[in-house]
Amino acid sequence: MGQGHDHGVSATASNERKIAIAAVLTGSFMLAEVFGGIVSGSLALIADAGHMLTDFASLLLAWGAIRLSRRPATWKRSYGYDRFSVLAAFVNGLSLFLIAAWIFYEAVKRFREPVEVLGGLMFWVAVAGLAVNIVAFWMLTRGEGSNLNVRAAALHVLGDLLGSVGAIVASIVIMLTGWMPIDPILSVFVTALILRAAYRVVKESASILLEGAPEGLEAKKIRAALIDAVPGVRDVRHIHAWSITEERPMLTLEIAAAPGTEHRAMREAVKALLHERFDVDHVTAEIDVAEGEGAGTRLSPA
Repeated sequence: MGQGHDHGVSATASNERKIAIAAVLTGSFMLAEVFGGIVSGSLALIADAGHMLTDFASLLLAWGAIRLSRRPATWKRSYGYDRFSVLAAFVNGLSLFLIAAWIFYEAVKRFREPVEVLGGLMFWVAVAGLAVNIVAFWMLTRGEGSNLNVRAAALHVLGDLLGSVGAIVASIVIMLTGWMPIDPILSVFVTALILRAAYRVVKESASILLEGAPEGLEAKKIRAALIDAVPGVRDVRHIHAWSITEERPMLTLEIAAAPGTEHRAMREAVKALLHERFDVDHVTAEIDVAEGEGAGTRLSPA
């Protein structure tokens, strides 16, 4: 038992450390890329810096979620502080739409009035950005791979690799041909990446904040599974599924039990099935007792 606990603590510490390092790398170069974009006149670099901002925010959220998860629950916050990361993700996602709108506006202006871009400086800044993204991605994908926050952050960084590649392509085209419109064209491409990431963040975080049912937890499937697999279950009603975070699904339901059913055995069977088939560990269920068998029994959470 002690060794398993120590492994969990060390894995959490390892995830926190590599996310922190990746965040420092990404955040530092994001500022350098903004400076390089302003000096070189490249909107593509500034757009890529905007995409790096999404990565930086994602890494900070993942880091903050790990740290906040260590704080114990209180009588006021019985589920702890995990929802903070969801709320922050929602606000961050909305801000990304504003960043994308500004980049698109600037791109339209540059189509009408082309701006001279220093292709050489743009190239070297973009290459450095690509190197930073490769290092950050390598750090996030080595070792422990089961943490959802780490995997989500790694996907953000992987997306930013495309932005860096786009800026490199634009700089090469400018150096070889002098065709300046390639810069706003590729900045619009990077903006599309930002909007895609922003939409997913807002959609997923809003679903959690609105107590939406997690993917895969459909009431009809849960009802059918319990009736088919758990002895004594006649019906399942009032099924409510939601989540505190994407990693913490919750479920409440009411079970109509057949007369003579042993409630303790039913409790264990229900918990085991919901864990194995639906990956839900926190279940609160109420068993309806048939006529003449006494009061109802409440099943405690796992």
